[in-house]
Amino acid sequence: MMIAQDKLLQRFTAYAQIETTSDDKSTTQPSALCEFDLARYLVDELLELGLTEVEMTEYGYVLATLPANGADSEPVIGLIAHMDTSCEASGKNVQVQLHKNYDGTPIQLNAQAVLSPQEFPELLNYIGQDIITSDGTTLLGADDKAGICAIVSVCEYLLAHPEIKHGKIRLAFTPDEEIGRGTEHFPLERFGAQFAYTVDGGALGELNYETFNACNVHVTFKGISVHPGSSKHKMRNAVTMAAEWQMALPAGERPEYTEGYEGFYHTLRIAGGTDKVEIDMILRDHDKKLLEQRKEYLLALTALMNKKYGTDCVECSLHDSYCNMKEYIMPVYEIVERAEQAMRAVGVEPVLVPVRGGTDGSTLSAMGLPCPNLFTGGHNFHGRFEYLPLQSLEKITEVLVELVRVPLCR
Repeated sequence: MMIAQDKLLQRFTAYAQIETTSDDKSTTQPSALCEFDLARYLVDELLELGLTEVEMTEYGYVLATLPANGADSEPVIGLIAHMDTSCEASGKNVQVQLHKNYDGTPIQLNAQAVLSPQEFPELLNYIGQDIITSDGTTLLGADDKAGICAIVSVCEYLLAHPEIKHGKIRLAFTPDEEIGRGTEHFPLERFGAQFAYTVDGGALGELNYETFNACNVHVTFKGISVHPGSSKHKMRNAVTMAAEWQMALPAGERPEYTEGYEGFYHTLRIAGGTDKVEIDMILRDHDKKLLEQRKEYLLALTALMNKKYGTDCVECSLHDSYCNMKEYIMPVYEIVERAEQAMRAVGVEPVLVPVRGGTDGSTLSAMGLPCPNLFTGGHNFHGRFEYLPLQSLEKITEVLVELVRVPLCR
């Protein structure tokens, strides 16, 4: 099976150049109006390709159907990817670059930015391949426009090859996954799939059915600002309080010191001054009990600091975001095995690893739609050094063809 690399690159580039940065401070959905731009583009493209039941909901979800072609008794399979990109790096005016036949040396993205195998040794796994990057001033957007590209390309391929029999396939492209709200208004009943796969993973071969349990944290420190020349016994410096909070967090339980099944406390941002400081954090753990312990630790720390500085000087709010989907996948583990078989059919060895994060599938699984996660091939998501081997993008499209093929190629 051949899916043209130049067509994949062209499609991915078109998506990447449409800004879709989600906004975690917004209360609307989608959180940013720019997300509608890609949604409308996809609606037009899917209609042009010949898919049916193509629609965009008022909340920015794009839905479509690839009808069954002689395998009507097969279960309805869903394929899902998200349209938004992380707000941790700019996604505006993305300039896609292709570095052909990578030779193992550092890749110069621009005059200042270098993608180096010394810092990112996984690059050396792709010597001889073609590496897609941005120009180093923005993220690339492979998370998750590579997933969208793979899904749309597979539909185009299947429509051009009716000899490949498949059941009904439902597509969904979601907004706001990066801020944990990708399923907030997901039309689950209308979607109508028996099970689904998010195409939102990392390196070649990754297959995930475990995710973190997640909690978002907002902490406010209330100080008293007084002129420093006359502040003795009067000032209460919120910056000092916030620094004390940070120093009280377990030093080895941060993202930069953890891997695999290890959870963490992660401070995303700190803003404010003497009178008031606000901190946004996330808590993550694969074990639900351990996540609860992390939440209890922060509440105990809040009580301790209020005892020291005064009642209600520190406020800590906790909001659960998503849960580990493993408990919902295990009863239907055959859908994971189906993905393993599809990978092996095209020469990709499955690598079952826990997601050190979450996907839309985490919440969808809990809502009743079991939803493992498949690789896209990308690396270094959410930053200027994000990259995507073109050959990995090609492989996930081949995997998806085998995934929906009837009978499944083994």
